Amino acid sequence: MLFPETVWRIHKREHTVYLTFDDGPIPEVTPWVLDTLDHYGVKATFFCVGDNVARNPELFEEIKRRGHSVGNHTMNHLQGAHVTTHTYLRNVFKAHELIQSPLFRPPHGLMRWGQSHVLRERFTIIMYDLVTRDYNRKLTGEQVLNNVKRYTRNGSIIVFHDSLKAEKNMKYALPRAIEWLQEQGYKLQRISMGEP
Repeated sequence: MLFPETVWRIHKREHTVYLTFDDGPIPEVTPWVLDTLDHYGVKATFFCVGDNVARNPELFEEIKRRGHSVGNHTMNHLQGAHVTTHTYLRNVFKAHELIQSPLFRPPHGLMRWGQSHVLRERFTIIMYDLVTRDYNRKLTGEQVLNNVKRYTRNGSIIVFHDSLKAEKNMKYALPRAIEWLQEQGYKLQRISMGEP
């Protein structure tokens, strides 16, 4: 692991996994995700892009009102590996003014070591061990669902996206993934703000 001080799985609870959503909130997709999670009685964690929070503040508040956790996903979905540490940190802290969460996830899981070193003093950095690849237009919804079935294990942090790019595959795979996970006896929980 390039960043051993970050969280890739949370396996302290037996048979528990953590659904997370990156890149929202957006009005075209996020309300559907919230309604689907409500339908199954599931709580999740939303890693929000600051620009989307600024454009959709009521939707951001609705995520929290429904009992989900939120995290910082930078202001502009910025990849740390492509910019200076100063630029990256400024972008993250600008988003923090809006999101106000101790949880942070770098877009694409990419950042420089120096960026991680500074950020872990202020945030719990949440990575993942299962990316559904719902955003990949070369994949079908069935293939996205199969990624969940194939790679889930105890403590998995599973990444979906509440984005336009992922919408088609995510809408197919998410409800079926939740049903499958519940059938396998997994508890689906949010990442609480103090974790892990």
